[in-house]
Amino acid sequence: MKKVLIGMDYNPNSEKVARKGYELAKKLGAEVCLIHVLADVSYYGINYPTFMGYEGYNEMQVDLNVISELRAVAKDFIETAAKHLDDPAVTTHMAEGPTSSAILEYAKEWGADLIVMGTHSHSVLEKVLMGTTASRVLEKTEIPVYLIPVKDD
Repeated sequence: MKKVLIGMDYNPNSEKVARKGYELAKKLGAEVCLIHVLADVSYYGINYPTFMGYEGYNEMQVDLNVISELRAVAKDFIETAAKHLDDPAVTTHMAEGPTSSAILEYAKEWGADLIVMGTHSHSVLEKVLMGTTASRVLEKTEIPVYLIPVKDD
């Protein structure tokens, strides 16, 4: 195991995931990259037609700077998280799109030997209806995944 990719989201429990993943990577002598995936921001700039009586998207003037601001905030988040590990060798990657697909695509591109992710305690109904990022990654991955259980307080 030479490369460990650690998934981060805005949940405060991501700190536990980053620390545990980082500790494991260091024990393995592996390179570490933190990844954060920004949901598809293109939705913020689309001028949708009226649907189901709702005209909000037609009349709303979207400031396209919002998209670049969202990207800047996400980039700052992942870079700050990496600095918090106090290891200049830790790299970062910010991706956009469906979270599980973006993680798997970058893991393959970067040559990750292990993906580290947290498993948040979502309700059973939410898991049934939407699934979780971790379960979607597990379904499709060819790379081992190390899951860190975290509970939302």
